Amino acid sequence: MRLLVLGGTEFVGRAVVEAALGRGWEVTVFHRGRHAPPPGVRTLRGDRTAPDGLAALADGAWDAVVDTWSAAPHAVRDTARLLRGRAGRYVYVSSCSVYAWAPPAGYTEDAPLVEGASADAGQTDYARDKRGAELAVLDAFGADRSVLVRSGLILGPYENIGRLPWWLNRVARGGPVLAPGPRDLPLQYIDVRDLADWVLGAVERELSGPYNLVSPPGHTTMGALLEACVAATGGPAELRWTAPDDVLAAGVEPWTQLPVWTPPGSDLHDALHGADVSRALTTGLNCRPAGDTVADTWTWLRDIGGTAPRRPDRPPVGLDPETETKVLGADDTP
Repeated sequence: MRLLVLGGTEFVGRAVVEAALGRGWEVTVFHRGRHAPPPGVRTLRGDRTAPDGLAALADGAWDAVVDTWSAAPHAVRDTARLLRGRAGRYVYVSSCSVYAWAPPAGYTEDAPLVEGASADAGQTDYARDKRGAELAVLDAFGADRSVLVRSGLILGPYENIGRLPWWLNRVARGGPVLAPGPRDLPLQYIDVRDLADWVLGAVERELSGPYNLVSPPGHTTMGALLEACVAATGGPAELRWTAPDDVLAAGVEPWTQLPVWTPPGSDLHDALHGADVSRALTTGLNCRPAGDTVADTWTWLRDIGGTAPRRPDRPPVGLDPETETKVLGADDTP
């Protein structure tokens, strides 16, 4: 297979590249040159936001394109139009955020989509940017040659958002750790390597259409995830399980200040941890155990010195020590 990856040097794109190389595919990476791609690829340089920034893609043919773009949809529009006669299939890594808020637990690919998105738009907000890019791909490649990967929470090595790395580093510091309950809160996420394997399988099977791509709801729990962090780091951390109402009453923001966690029964939890993934499961999605994701992410973190890279277009995540201490102290009050 001849694969073109737009990006390919960070997180999702890098995982796709490494998985394709592992299958013996011929991989071309188109990127801006800010980060080194994995060895063994053909490199093309360009900037999709610059005039004539796609010049390096003027020639060449590929069996499939994988695109992870998250900004102005017109960049995807221009790229897809340029490649539609020279690529067999266009795989766009989208997001479950394209569904109209708030999708109920159990939502499928047929759930209502966010309104106001356009393939011709500049950058607006994440949901409409992702949906606009989907529309751009569909316009250029048609429904039969487009794969829309509506991913949920993505974790694993190379993460450049900081969610699992924050938990690992926090647990590694030891001491009392604010653990937002309940312990058995079901979580839904996908290991970036499982996402990559499914994407390549979709190309081989010539799949098309939208897919919610995330583990089944309850693949792990908040308790199992944090306990895996303790086991992986080997630190003297003490998980202090705290009731959701107490966490919220302290003004702590779910998802951002306490990454991954969302209050049970909330719209946020239904949207982020409640997608129906039956379609992906019947087309080859396999999800490795949470302990493997946590342990491998910790190994990667140590290999790079403990500080995970962070995308400049995403806000920082995690709870500051002062707030954590305050919440834990209030929890200990008789």
